[in-house]
Amino acid sequence: MNYPLQLNFKIFTFAPQVRVTDSSGLLRYYVKQKLFKLKEAVGVFADADQVEKIFDIKADRIIDFSARYNFTNATGTGLGAVKRKGMKSLFRAHFEIMEEGAEAPVMTIRETNPISRFLDGLFSQLPLIGMLSGYLFHPTYSVTRTDGTEVMTMKKLPAFFEGKFAVDKVGEMSEPEETNVLLSLLMMVLLERSRG
Repeated sequence: MNYPLQLNFKIFTFAPQVRVTDSSGLLRYYVKQKLFKLKEAVGVFADADQVEKIFDIKADRIIDFSARYNFTNATGTGLGAVKRKGMKSLFRAHFEIMEEGAEAPVMTIRETNPISRFLDGLFSQLPLIGMLSGYLFHPTYSVTRTDGTEVMTMKKLPAFFEGKFAVDKVGEMSEPEETNVLLSLLMMVLLERSRG
C-alpha cells in the first residue's frame, strides 16, 4: 500500500461508512457498519459498490464496552482481533491488537494526547461553535508493539462535516500484521467517532 492512507467518513449519516484511499487516491477499503445488530458487524469491501467483500469484523458478544472484534477474510479464515481496554479507554483511547487464536496482545493503539480529544468532544457539542471543532482539534493515535516500538500512526485532519484521518506506516510489519493493524484502526474509528 502507498502511505499515507486517508480515512474519510461523513459525520451526519445514518449508516456509518468509511472510505480508505492511498496516497495516489486509489480506493483500498470501503467499510460499512451494519445497523440494528445486537452484535457489532462491519463489512470491509474492495469497492464502493460493495460487490467484493474482503474482510468481516464481528463482535464476540452483545453490546459491551470491552467486546473483542474478530477479523476474518472472505473465506472465513480468522486473522486476528482488536479489543478496547475497558476502563482505560474512558479518558484515553486504548485498544489491544491480538493475533488469531491468541489472548495476549501483540500491539496496542493509544491516544497520544487525550486533552485534544476531550476538547474536540466538548466543543463539538456546542451550538454553532461545534461545527468548528473538527477543524480545530486533532487527536493522534500511536500503534506500538509490546516492546514499545512504534509501527503506525493515525492523526485526525482538519475537516468540516466529516471525519478525516491520515494513517502513516513508521515501522516494519509483515503483511498479516499490517492488515490486523489497519482493521483495528478502522474499528477504533467506528467505535470512537462519537467521542471525537
